[in-house]
Amino acid sequence: MSESTAGKTETAVMVPLHDDERAELLRLREEVAALRKAPPRRRRTPNWRAAGAAVLITLGCLLAPLSLLTVWVHNQVSNTDRFVATMSPLIEQPSVQAAVTDRVTGTIFGYVDVQAYANQAVDALAAQGLSPVLADRLHSLTGPLASSLQGFVHDQVSTLVASPQVRAVWDQALRGGHEQLNAVMSGNASAIGIAGDKVQLDLGPLITAAKQRLAANGFTAVNAVPDVHPTLAVGDAATLIKARSAYNTLDTVATWLPWVTLVLLAAGVYLARNHRRALLNTGFGIAAGMVVIAVALFVVRGVLISNVPSRSAAPAADSYDLIVRFLRDGLRLAFVVGLLIGIGAFLAGPSVTAVRLRAGASRLIAWLRRGGAKAGLRTGKVGGWVHDHRTVLRVVAVGLAVLVFIFLSPPSGLAALVIALVLLGCLGVIQFLDQPPAERADQPTSAT
Repeated sequence: MSESTAGKTETAVMVPLHDDERAELLRLREEVAALRKAPPRRRRTPNWRAAGAAVLITLGCLLAPLSLLTVWVHNQVSNTDRFVATMSPLIEQPSVQAAVTDRVTGTIFGYVDVQAYANQAVDALAAQGLSPVLADRLHSLTGPLASSLQGFVHDQVSTLVASPQVRAVWDQALRGGHEQLNAVMSGNASAIGIAGDKVQLDLGPLITAAKQRLAANGFTAVNAVPDVHPTLAVGDAATLIKARSAYNTLDTVATWLPWVTLVLLAAGVYLARNHRRALLNTGFGIAAGMVVIAVALFVVRGVLISNVPSRSAAPAADSYDLIVRFLRDGLRLAFVVGLLIGIGAFLAGPSVTAVRLRAGASRLIAWLRRGGAKAGLRTGKVGGWVHDHRTVLRVVAVGLAVLVFIFLSPPSGLAALVIALVLLGCLGVIQFLDQPPAERADQPTSAT
């Protein structure tokens, strides 16, 4: 058995190393030599820097969702102009158009009793000598007449609400409602009119527009409607007043809380003993916080819809989805950025999965390089220059990706993902072009 084994060993064939394998072998030898020369490291006990880094990163991850909420409150809820710009498309939703149409039509017929007018006309004719039989028959027609006129008015109001001209009137109603909402939230409840315990959206401008349209179409009885201001409930005043302190706090800290969060996260990563692991925890912590807020928005939506009448469920859902759509966009953006940071830090780590993925990518690039060489593609001096400046090129590529993301308006989660993929491709091109000069590549061969 020993002679057979010796024979097999003597006949073993040494497979030559590729350029990438030689370079990796040389790098590993240099690292081993540096570790042998370095003095033995003493076992360090946990110090204040590690504990401080953990506290700072934890606080930063907890404040990240709150920072996003404060910015949204400041930009979309407390600012009337931005609120109107956000909610203006709501009138285009069929459910909202139907609710407004029903409210306006009901208000008009609350002042114009068509059946009563018709009965009075028949009674007047009867007093002038109209036969009782004919008068009874005319009285029986007043109900269908009122119903048909109500359908006519409903159709006219529906057409008005769906027309592009109603947008300005709708924006006026939104502006008044939002000013009322802000007055309640800021503590100036005495400056507004609240019916019962509800904050109301004034539909008076829509009533005026509907009266003008109906009168122009021959239904002059609508002129009997006075200058009224019907409303739609937009919120519970008691609940809003209770939330006043939280609202004012969120609106106040919106200008500085996001910067404090960034400083906390950056300081935590800087103080950490293992920067890569700290960056990984930061990225995944931010992503987890965004998921929590997204789930909370979904729960709030369900509670809101369940607490309104069934006929108002669809408008309430559309209103909620519209007003929080920018918040959801911000959540997606922060989630993707956090996820990309965490994944990047993970792939740069020493775990078995990360090492295998990096090795697979290196083999793929080496295969492409060999295929290019067989096809006559040579990097020449470019490969040597890229090899000497590969670190600078990688830093520049990452910096440009960050700048593009910062100056992108508006940024989105999809844009962040595309930028990350483009950056990954650029790093792959740098790796593909990274070829040491021939004399440097031959050094590992002579050593082996």
